[in-house]
Amino acid sequence: MPHQFVIEDLATVDHFAAAIKEMHVRGAGLIGATAGFAFYSALLCAPDDDFEAHIESASAQLIATRPTAKNLAWAIERQKNAIKSETTLEAKRNKAYEVACRIADEDADFCRRLGLHGLEIIKEISEKKKGAPVNILTHCNAGWLAFVDYGSATAPVYAAQEAGVAVHVWVDETRPWLQGARLTAWELGQQGVPHTLVPDNTGGHLMQHGMVDLVIVGTDRTTRSGDVANKIGTYLKALAARDNNVPFYVALPSSTFDWQIRDGVKEIPIEQRSDNEIKFITGQTASGCLETVLISPEGTRGANYGFDVTPARLVSGLITERGITPANESDIVALFPEHK
Repeated sequence: MPHQFVIEDLATVDHFAAAIKEMHVRGAGLIGATAGFAFYSALLCAPDDDFEAHIESASAQLIATRPTAKNLAWAIERQKNAIKSETTLEAKRNKAYEVACRIADEDADFCRRLGLHGLEIIKEISEKKKGAPVNILTHCNAGWLAFVDYGSATAPVYAAQEAGVAVHVWVDETRPWLQGARLTAWELGQQGVPHTLVPDNTGGHLMQHGMVDLVIVGTDRTTRSGDVANKIGTYLKALAARDNNVPFYVALPSSTFDWQIRDGVKEIPIEQRSDNEIKFITGQTASGCLETVLISPEGTRGANYGFDVTPARLVSGLITERGITPANESDIVALFPEHK
């Protein structure tokens, strides 16, 4: 993407693991849904005489692919718990397929619902601007390419579009994988949403000059206290938003909460990827060919942290399928009392 649109069939656990690791599928919700079906795939080839060992090995292989995204481990654990009560391998397979479908359907439904809650924020700003376009800045891709449908950060945007509320999206390019430039810009274009691509470091300047009304980002893991892990660079946007009195919201289905941890900076594992993703870049040439080129001096070492953590104090609110909550433990748990 965006120069080629490829539909890839995944049949084995190795296929699923490679697709997640190499980011053929990416984004919290889609990783979770993919993991649900990957688990089902593991059951299809599980031997009767070594079932438990096979499932544990497959689960560990899948979870290791992207350690930061909570939805991945969440989906695997949900599947393992779901099949415990089944007594035959056939019944376990049927249950796993049922749960995989349910995870995917819930993801779409939750994102649709959080979009409607986020719409209220956009409508309020639109009314203050007397119908002038609401300028929304986002970082990375948290749209329908990153979920089963609707997306998280883009769901309120699409809901606003459907409601006839004028919006314009500032799209961060999102180095080094360029998910904003490659995916969000493509997706918004397909959806017919006005948007402008900007370098990652432009957000603060736009905010200083009153050109951003609202920041909405997604998250790959959020603590019970409201700390948010999202694509590297999100923390800097939150700091700029706070300095310029721009609301900074995080949109997430509840499956992205990690209810076991409170301190995001200390406890959320941050994925480190190959430095080749920093040093090389792939694009389409004038002749229409895809080529990868080196952009740094040969032999230069790089550090490629995939995510950073935005402390809850910088978050204006969390947009979930149950409503919008302040980013603190008491309010979050009040909205999700089953996790007290």
